[in-house]
Amino acid sequence: MNVFYEEAGVFKVGMILADNGNTLQVEAVHGKRSKIKAASVLLRFDTPHLTEFMNRVQQICNELDPNFLWECCTQDTEFPSEALATDYFGHKPSPVEAAAILQLLQNAPMHFYKKGHGHFKAAPPDALKAALASQEKKRLLAEQQTRYIEQLACFTLPEEFKPHVASLLYKPDKNTIEWKALEKVCSEKKLSPVKLMEKCGAISSSHDYHFNQFVWEHFPEGISFGELESPASLHESFDLPTAEISAFSIDDASTTEIDDAFSVTPLALGSFRIGIHIAAPALGIDPESALDKLAATRLSTVYLPGNKITMLPDAIINHFTLIENRSRPSVSLYLDVSDDFTVISSHSKIENVNIVANLRHNQLEHYFNDSTLNQGKFEHPFSKELNLLWRFSCKMEQQRGKSCDSNQDKVDYNFEIVNDHIAISERRRGSPIDKVVSELMIYVNTEWGKQLTDAGITGIFRSQSNGKVKMSTSPAPHQGLGVSQYAWSSSPMRRYVDLINQRQLISLLRNDPPHYNKESNALLIAMRDFEAAYSIYGEFQRSMERYWCLRWLLQEKIQTINAQVIKENLVKLDSIPFITRVPSLPELTAGTYVSLKLSEIDLFERSLQAEFMQKLNV
Repeated sequence: MNVFYEEAGVFKVGMILADNGNTLQVEAVHGKRSKIKAASVLLRFDTPHLTEFMNRVQQICNELDPNFLWECCTQDTEFPSEALATDYFGHKPSPVEAAAILQLLQNAPMHFYKKGHGHFKAAPPDALKAALASQEKKRLLAEQQTRYIEQLACFTLPEEFKPHVASLLYKPDKNTIEWKALEKVCSEKKLSPVKLMEKCGAISSSHDYHFNQFVWEHFPEGISFGELESPASLHESFDLPTAEISAFSIDDASTTEIDDAFSVTPLALGSFRIGIHIAAPALGIDPESALDKLAATRLSTVYLPGNKITMLPDAIINHFTLIENRSRPSVSLYLDVSDDFTVISSHSKIENVNIVANLRHNQLEHYFNDSTLNQGKFEHPFSKELNLLWRFSCKMEQQRGKSCDSNQDKVDYNFEIVNDHIAISERRRGSPIDKVVSELMIYVNTEWGKQLTDAGITGIFRSQSNGKVKMSTSPAPHQGLGVSQYAWSSSPMRRYVDLINQRQLISLLRNDPPHYNKESNALLIAMRDFEAAYSIYGEFQRSMERYWCLRWLLQEKIQTINAQVIKENLVKLDSIPFITRVPSLPELTAGTYVSLKLSEIDLFERSLQAEFMQKLNV
C-alpha cells in the first residue's frame, strides 16, 4: 500500500512500511525512510507503481485549466478536493486523478484558498480579477526588465530611464525594475552604475555628474529662484544721505557679489579717515519675507571652480553690489587714524556711497606687491590710499599679536576655467592685497561685534578656543584672530549670518528695536543650520577643486610629477592643491620631496593611482 501525503506544503508519495495508527513509517522512491503523521495522508493507493505516480499526476495536472475549475466551483462555500474531482471527471476519481486535482488546487492560490486538510474555497470574483491583473502586471514588468537588460548590455539607455537618471545615480530605489536591470548588467560587465550610465550616454560630463549630485542632495527644489528672481517686495529707495567720499573695492576677477569697499580721506596734521563700506541688502530684504526665507534656506553662496550658486538672486545682487560708477546703499565704519596709524575714534553710518573703481587682484597685484612697496615704486591711481591702508593693516596685525610673516609659507590656489580649459595658479598668502582686505574685514567685524555687545543687542558671534571654532549668540574671544569678539558682518550678500548681524546693526544705528533677541527662534535656527551648511559647502568646494586638479593633469598630459611628503604615505602634488596616498611610498620624513608616476585617473571617483619612483634631493 502506498500513500499520497503533504509535508511542509509539498506533496509526496511513499510506500507504507508500518502503520501505527496515528503515525506511519514510509519509504520514498529513492529509499529514504521517514515517519509521518497519519493525518497528513490525503489518499492511499496500490496502483500505479510508486515510481510512476507523480509523473502521471503531473501529466493530468498540465491538462487542467484553473480558470475552468474555478468556474465549476460553488462560490462562497468550502469544498473537498475529491468532490471537485468527481464533478470534473464525471466519476469517482482514481487516485491519480484525485491527486492531480489536489495538485492544481494547491498550485493555484489566486483561484483557490486553502481552508484545511484537502479542503478549499473559490476566490471571490473581484479578488481573482485583482490577483490575475497583478500577475499580468508582474509578467509585463519581467518582460520589460528583460528588455532593459538587453538594451543596457548594448550600452543603450532605455527611453524609460531618462526621467529617472538622477534618482538612479544619486538615490536609487532598489526595488524598481530599472535599478534591478542596471544592477544585473553592472554585475555582468563589472562596471559601477555610474560608469555604465556614462557608457549609455546618460551623463553629459563628469563635471555635471558631481555638480548635479550636490544640487540633488542639498537643493531638492533646484537652484533657480523662480518668481523671486525679481522680487516685487524689494525696496528701491532708502532715502539715505550720500557720503562725500570716493570708494574702491578689491576682489577677484570673477567676483560679482562685491560686499566691501574702502575709502581714505586726508584730515588735519597728517591724520586721515579710513572708510570701510559694506553693501546693505538688509535695507531692502524684509525679515520673514519670501526672499528672506529663501536666503535662510540657502544660508550661503556656494563656490566651486568656474561656477557658484548664489544665496541671493541676481536682481538683488545687482541692486546692492558695490559696482563701480554707481552709488550704493552701505553701512560704513569710519576710523579716524593718526599719522602713526593709531585709531583715534570711530563711528558708523548708513549712507549711499559712490564707488569709483572695482580693483581686481589679477591686475592690481602687478602694481601692489611686496617688491614695489619695498622699492618705493608703487605707481597706481590709488597708490596713496593703498599704501596707507597697507601700513595701517600691518599695525593692526601686530596689535592682534600676529607676526607679519605668519602666512608667508602658506599658498592659496586660483582656478580659472575658460571653455573647459583649466589654469591653476598659486597665490602666496599674506600678500599686501590679502593683508589689506583681511585686516580691514577683521577690524570691521570685531568693531561691529563690540558695538552690538555694548548696546546689549543680540548678534551671532564666531569664537575660537583651544583651536575649536564655534558660533554663539554670546560674544567670546577668537584666539586665532587675537580679538575679544568677532561677528561676521562684512558679507551680507553671501552669508546669511552676516545679513542677520547687519539687520541688528542697522537697528542700533537707527535707534530702532532690534528684530532678533537672544531667544529668537529664527536667529537660533539660522545659526545652527548655517554651521552645517557652511561645512557642507566648503567640502563640496574642496571636492570640486580636487576634480579640476585631475582635469588639469589630464589636460597637461602629466604622467610624472614631484610631490612633498606630508606624513606616512600621504603626499601633496606640486603646483596644485591635490593630496593623495601612495601605497608604494617608503618610510620618509615629512617634507621630503619625491617623484611619482601617475596613472588611472578617474574623474567620477576623483582619484588616481600614484607610484613612487625616487626620492629627490631638494
